[in-house]
Amino acid sequence: QLQLVESGGGLVQPGGSLRLSCAASGINFGYHVIGWFRQAPGKEREGVACISSNGDRTNYADSVQGRFIIFRDNSKNVTYLLMDSLASEDTAVYYCAAARIYFVRRRAGLAPEGYDWWGQGTQVTVAS
Repeated sequence: QLQLVESGGGLVQPGGSLRLSCAASGINFGYHVIGWFRQAPGKEREGVACISSNGDRTNYADSVQGRFIIFRDNSKNVTYLLMDSLASEDTAVYYCAAARIYFVRRRAGLAPEGYDWWGQGTQVTVAS
């Protein structure tokens, strides 16, 4: 049974940093693209970043480009999202998702409908 578990969320001040983790079990992790998404209250779920199954391709939403970094350790079945220079508009529940392909083509990997499995999410709140 595939399972994705996010961790690392919390309360951080504007300008601060957080590292989110997405631990996977029950899958051959190296065959799966991983995406990070977020959903703020009253807004649609949006793609934040994604990384191909072998880690050689990434993509970022314009809103996080240059501030967030996604990477993965296939030996540990974990994907990370490093978030820097956080702002209030980054406040949301962050989800990781997986699909058993190299890379999701729709919207260059940032389309939620391209993913089949989802974690439960971790809350990130940016406030002073």
